[in-house]
Amino acid sequence: MPDFLQRFDRSSLTLRVAFGVTLLLVIGGLLVSIAAFAYGREAARSAYDRLLLGAANDIASSIAILDGRAVLELPVSAFELLALAPDDRIGYRIIGPDGSTLTGYDEIIVPSERGNSRDRFFDGTFFGEDARFAIVTKRFAERTLNGTMQVIVGQTLKAREGMAYEITRQAVYVLIISGFAMACLAAVVVWSVLRPLKTIAGGLRDRDPHDLTPLDTAVPKETAVMIKALNGFMARLDRQMNSMRHLISDTAHQLRTPVAALRAQADLLADEADPERREKIAERIQSRSAGLGRLLDQLLSQALVVHRGDSARREEVDLRDIALEVFEEGDHRLLFPDKDVSLNVGEVPLPVLADAPSLSEALKNLLNNALKYGEAPIVVGAAKEGGSLCIYAQDAGGGPDAEALSLLGERFSNDTPTRQSGSGLGLAIAHSVACAFGGTLDLANLEQGGFRAALVFKAAHDGQSQ
Repeated sequence: MPDFLQRFDRSSLTLRVAFGVTLLLVIGGLLVSIAAFAYGREAARSAYDRLLLGAANDIASSIAILDGRAVLELPVSAFELLALAPDDRIGYRIIGPDGSTLTGYDEIIVPSERGNSRDRFFDGTFFGEDARFAIVTKRFAERTLNGTMQVIVGQTLKAREGMAYEITRQAVYVLIISGFAMACLAAVVVWSVLRPLKTIAGGLRDRDPHDLTPLDTAVPKETAVMIKALNGFMARLDRQMNSMRHLISDTAHQLRTPVAALRAQADLLADEADPERREKIAERIQSRSAGLGRLLDQLLSQALVVHRGDSARREEVDLRDIALEVFEEGDHRLLFPDKDVSLNVGEVPLPVLADAPSLSEALKNLLNNALKYGEAPIVVGAAKEGGSLCIYAQDAGGGPDAEALSLLGERFSNDTPTRQSGSGLGLAIAHSVACAFGGTLDLANLEQGGFRAALVFKAAHDGQSQ
């Protein structure tokens, strides 16, 4: 059974619909057939009971009293009514007031009377065959005859059963025709429903492999959900591919000069015989290698945050925890022991929907920039400003001028202060993290003096989308 279900799950939608329609028709057909047969039996019983009752009334109305005796002449009309069921046997019995049979078949057994109804019906047998009987009573109050006479008329059930089967057969014919019509309609509906899928498949098949622009196909609302999901997936894939292109471009752009410089310094070192000059060259090689290592770290950090921005699950993060984590790691104490760094966080939680490692990486880059180009004291903190929440790195320096400030955050900008001894990737990484989680990178000179770089987000309870 599980294998059958697995095969069924992998089957086509057309086969599923066909199976569903067939199952519906079979079950519905059985129910309709049972209902039609029950209705046919009831209709046949009602119709033929009326014939029996009419014949019994005709016979009862023909009974007369003559010289204190009941005189009966069986009416032809009564038998004409019963002749409407030509294949059935007919039986009758007339019982006098004293319970004796005046005429008819003594084999007809009348059950004990129940109720006071003048006319009633009962089921019995007639010479070994199932039969249906009607009883009509007639009251006489004559001087010579006083009492109630009973007229019993019955017939076998062949006509009734035939009528019930005929009604059932007609209902089944109608059911077959309507079922065929439903199957045809289902086929048309399935074809109509699957047509948009073929259109989508054709559009995807004819696309250039590098074309990741959104699909613009007119489809029904139900199929539009799949189009939306496909477009979202292609947008994420496009961002991933762009990040890969940027990583390759950044790496080629940034590594070419440092690697060439290292090679040149290594060639000079190999040809230099003066120990003092060799020592200076070795120091330059060491400095260049350290700079190259920092550059590689930034390139990999940028690739990491771009990847996590698309793939990492958004969770509620307290910005105070991010600031505390970066401060307690203490890298600044080793790299810049001469600069004072302090922590500023409040007691009120600052929840945002984001990815904690990405936020930490972004804040580390902001702190490193402040340590390299700013003036002590330097503050790392988290705060709430109006309806927004932020984490920031702040220094006491004057900050860049307005023109340079407008260029901060652009990769490899030659006019930024970071270009003096770095790649300019630190702020670009912070900007990518802010955009990935619905925030902004805010760079500003403070009125009270100093320069602040901050990641600004909406609070988690303000409806930031996941």
